[in-house]
Formats: sequence, structure tokens, C-alpha cells
Amino acid sequence: MSDTVQLAVDRGIARLELDRPDKRNALSIGLINALNDAIGSIERDAEIRSVILGGRGRSFCAGMDLQGVLDDAPAMSEMLMGLSIAMRRLRRLPVPVIARIQGAAVGGGCGLCVVADFAITHPEAKLGYPEVGLGVCPAVVAPWLVRRIGAGPAREMLLAGGTMSGEEALRRGLVTSLCPQDELDGTVMELAEHLGRGGRNAIAVTKHWLNELDGSLDDGPLDRAAELSAEVIATEEARQRLQSIFNG
Repeated sequence: MSDTVQLAVDRGIARLELDRPDKRNALSIGLINALNDAIGSIERDAEIRSVILGGRGRSFCAGMDLQGVLDDAPAMSEMLMGLSIAMRRLRRLPVPVIARIQGAAVGGGCGLCVVADFAITHPEAKLGYPEVGLGVCPAVVAPWLVRRIGAGPAREMLLAGGTMSGEEALRRGLVTSLCPQDELDGTVMELAEHLGRGGRNAIAVTKHWLNELDGSLDDGPLDRAAELSAEVIATEEARQRLQSIFNG
């Protein structure tokens, strides 16, 4: 697909992988654009029965790569809206999406985790939303977290910030199952194959109905979320906090 996202399809299973391992698969504009392109290919392929979303290297996704766009407000807005669009397209695919979470899944990376239908990780993984501690608003991921764990627990998690282990992520509902790290690939593939044996139309209709019930088809709040995140990142507070991290 590109040098930042890889897509391979075999026997009806699509493996969609973020491919910036040297940057822990942080979400740059280029990667987000490539991700949307790859999702488009999946949308057009009627033979795909399930999708595995993963990241190459030691981490699933370390969140947004803001360093290069901190002084470029239009580019920052493009990045956030691109991620918002990618997340809703993943949610609306007519086939099940499984997030394969190894290493770190933080911020926007954890957003990709909760937008999937299933998320599998290992006990030593690191997941969460540290945005508020950085002076950043986690608005883009908030709608999906609310849908995953409920409004009250999501409020607590996003306002407190921080990260947690894979075990705690399972307990708090961020992920759907846990396995030893050396069994992650096999566990994910077994689920993908099981889901692929289901009735494609039945699964597609069920997914669409579930999305309608929980508001996942409503673009208004999702567009507003991207705008809010961009507005907060452009403030002096956020810029100072992020610059201190980038320069430290």
C-alpha cells in the first residue's frame, strides 16, 4: 500500500498494519492518509470477511505524531480530521475488525483499539489516554471510548489521564480479551478465522444496526470532536507542554 501502512489479504482475512516501527507507529499525516487509502481498498473488496488491525514492531501505536505540525494549524486540523474519518470508516466496515494490541496503544492509538469490534492484548501492554497531562483534549477518541465502556467510566478515564497495563485494560473494558504475548498472533488469527465463517450479510446487517443503535453513524459529533482537539492543541498551554516534551 505505502511505506507507512501495509495491507495483505489472504483467504478472506485482511491484515492492515501500521508500518512506522521506528516511530512506534505514531500517527503522522502520511500514515493517516495511507490508512484511509487502505480502508478504501477493504471497503471495495467483497471477498474480505474479517480485518486484523495491527502495528509492526514493538508497539501497536504510540498516538499522534504532533511534533511536525505543532506550528502548522491547518496541517494539525487535517491530521485530526483524517484520524476521525479513519476511525469512523473502520467502525462502519461491513466485516468485523480485530485490533491486535502489542506494546503500547496510547492516545489516538488507544482510540483505534476501542473503535474496533474486538481488541486483544497481552498483560504487559500499555494502554490509555495521557492527553490531558500534555495539555491536549482527547475529543477525537472520546465518542468511541464512551461507546466502549460507558459515559461515567470514560469521563473518569479521560479526565484523570495516564496509562494502564493490559490486565487493567481488560478489567476496565478497553479491550475484549487478554492472552500471553507469545500467543497473541495465534489468538487473533483464530478469532479472525472464526468470524470469517459467519454469514457475511448477517454480520454486515448486525454491525450496521449496532452502529445505528449506539450513534456510530452520526458524523456531527465526530466532526466537532476533531475541531475541538485542533483548537486545544493550538493554545499556548498545549504548545508549551508539548514543546517541553519534544525538547526534553
